[in-house]
Amino acid sequence: MSEKNREGKRTARERLAVEREKQKAADKRRRALIVGATVAAVLGLAAVIGVVAANAGKDDSEATGPVVAPSGAQGKDGLAIAVGKDSAKSTLTVWEDFRCPACKAFEQAYRPVIHELTEAGQLKVEYHLVRLIDGNMGGAGSGASANAAACAQDAGKFAAYHDVLFDNQPAEADDAYADSDRLIELAGKVDGLDTPAFRTCVEDGTHDGWVEKSNEAFQKGGYSGTPTVLLGDKNIYQDQTMTPAKLKQMVQEAAKG
Repeated sequence: MSEKNREGKRTARERLAVEREKQKAADKRRRALIVGATVAAVLGLAAVIGVVAANAGKDDSEATGPVVAPSGAQGKDGLAIAVGKDSAKSTLTVWEDFRCPACKAFEQAYRPVIHELTEAGQLKVEYHLVRLIDGNMGGAGSGASANAAACAQDAGKFAAYHDVLFDNQPAEADDAYADSDRLIELAGKVDGLDTPAFRTCVEDGTHDGWVEKSNEAFQKGGYSGTPTVLLGDKNIYQDQTMTPAKLKQMVQEAAKG
């Protein structure tokens, strides 16, 4: 073979090698584009899933339903259930949780004096119901019992049912008040409360949204815990010198003045 022919074949091989390298490079770029498009699609799908999940979370947080205040609710945003006469010179604001042991202790110590003063028209009590223990211990008993108490307010039986719930309070870790049957059973201790309307209200959670709104107000208020008991603007529960006798004296003096 002549030198000229050998040179021609060598040049052809070199051109072929160059074309092969170009093809490899093109294939590599194409694969990169495919991978990039796939990643983008996956990321896009993840973003959509994230939005759906976020929206699902929002729906869960709003699962308590509409805010339906109990009959006669008073105070800011209608979040207080009042006991006593509006004309009373003193107002006691009480934030309570029916699962809270400290709330039960307060009720046992101060209830006789509070009843005496409200019946005498000297004290008005505004009860705000919260579900603090549900958040701390888990469960739903705080919210369910608060809803049931609001249902009792609809029937004009709040004060009596309020006392029954604290008198029969389960152990803090026992979520017995999450059971509608138990709440309805306790209504039997209050004359005229266990009616079809009350049962429906309890079972349907009619006032769950209202309880949630009350609980949010408690959190925004910056209170340290339950019970929080205010006489006017003074937190008497934090006053180590406060006693039922002292509270009675303060209220009676205000009534005279």
